[in-house]
Amino acid sequence: MSFRQSLPAQRSDLTEPKTYTLSWKNSENLKRRYQRLSKGQTKKTREAAGNRRKLTRAEKKQIAEAIRKAKGDGKARTAQQTIPYLAMYPDGICKVTEKRYSKCVVFEDINYQLAQADDKTAIFENWCDFLNYFDASVSVQLSFINQGTQREQAEKAISIPTQEDAFNSIRTEYSDMLKNQLSKGNNGLVKHKYITFTVEADNKAAAKSRLSRIETDVLNNFKVLGVTAHPLSGYERLKVLHGVFHLEGEPFSFSFDWLTPSGLSTKDFIAPSSFRFGEGRYFRMGKKIGAASFLEILAPELNDRMLADILDLETGVIVNLHIRSIDQSETIKTIKRKITDLDKMKIEEQKKAVRSGYDMDISATRS
Repeated sequence: MSFRQSLPAQRSDLTEPKTYTLSWKNSENLKRRYQRLSKGQTKKTREAAGNRRKLTRAEKKQIAEAIRKAKGDGKARTAQQTIPYLAMYPDGICKVTEKRYSKCVVFEDINYQLAQADDKTAIFENWCDFLNYFDASVSVQLSFINQGTQREQAEKAISIPTQEDAFNSIRTEYSDMLKNQLSKGNNGLVKHKYITFTVEADNKAAAKSRLSRIETDVLNNFKVLGVTAHPLSGYERLKVLHGVFHLEGEPFSFSFDWLTPSGLSTKDFIAPSSFRFGEGRYFRMGKKIGAASFLEILAPELNDRMLADILDLETGVIVNLHIRSIDQSETIKTIKRKITDLDKMKIEEQKKAVRSGYDMDISATRS
């Protein structure tokens, strides 16, 4: 939608600046007339103010209720409002809140499980260095999405077109073999891996410069690991969200050029028909029913197969790992606080031992 404003033709007398003033010195009659009008207007204003009645308590309450409804209570009322971001830009930057901006990078898998022991150690150390790159001011989220695809699209991708030669029988046999593997394989699941990093900034321009530096370093770190990666544009990020919200495989149709003429936002093109929460860990999204789980694992060691075993499930699953670096001073305070708590527990146990008739030194040795 375009707007056009008609302007008059340029004339020299229109382009020259002119100043208009009202002079009182040469017109005493005009001056007296203005004073009379001013006095009459002031008198009318005082009378109107005197006739204005005060609002009753019920009327004030009614006006306050109308203002409250107009402002809203901040709760999401539509499926679009449930999606927690403010704006998505074509360059891939997402405005999450007023002062938080994020960007996303998609990366391929690395052949870790089949590597030799020394190679596994090197890959793990490089991965630790990669995670330690992010300081406390950067929030990081690793997303692993097992997403189903339409069978027609999968078959079209593995189909080998015939050619005018003597090898069409081989092409047909190979295509049939691939379709057979597809039918009894992972049920058409496509696995994607993303890393999203978020920073705080006063505006998009300040966020863009910092996100660009982080993006360059992330891509370089993935290159050291031998992993192929590339940043996502705004369209690609919206397509990923659309795939998450429309698990039945509805095609994604969108262009940033459609926003201004239609008056819609990016959320209108990706939101499902409905959201429904409030049933414990279960939720409804359109025609699909899902469940959310939060895992907090406290263990002295973790098997490197844990995440792989979860992602090997033959079903649609999304795993998000939220990583937040802790500032060194905050880490020291946390450790000191834990030590203080342990000392407090030790003293309490010793007091219990003394009250029970045991020797305090024996209790201290046992603890």
